[in-house]
Amino acid sequence: MSIAVVNFSEKFSRIGELHAYKLVAQMNDYHFKLVRMKREFIWHSHPETDEVFMVIDGRMWIELRDGTLSLGTGEMVVIPRGVEHRPYCREECRILLIEPAGTLNTGNAGGDLTDTGLEWI
Repeated sequence: MSIAVVNFSEKFSRIGELHAYKLVAQMNDYHFKLVRMKREFIWHSHPETDEVFMVIDGRMWIELRDGTLSLGTGEMVVIPRGVEHRPYCREECRILLIEPAGTLNTGNAGGDLTDTGLEWI
């Protein structure tokens, strides 16, 4: 077993494109994914799991059906399973997602924005 420190700055420097989810760690059956984001995403939910959004750098918003959450650098939120949400960033934001392995970024919505080509960095 290999144990290594994950340096977010170094890992983000290896992500050249926006909206490409990259795996950086695994804990049990959970993946830790980094993404550089600057877009309005789609409404979706994850009926089978909660989802963690942690802002490493920048500002993002997560629309819910009954309000909007605003997250800045160093903040995180847990979106409970089954809750519809729509993340968006006006400027580039660097995010860490924590969710079970195999969880699709588009949840139950599917479509062209589904990222199935996850790569370890």
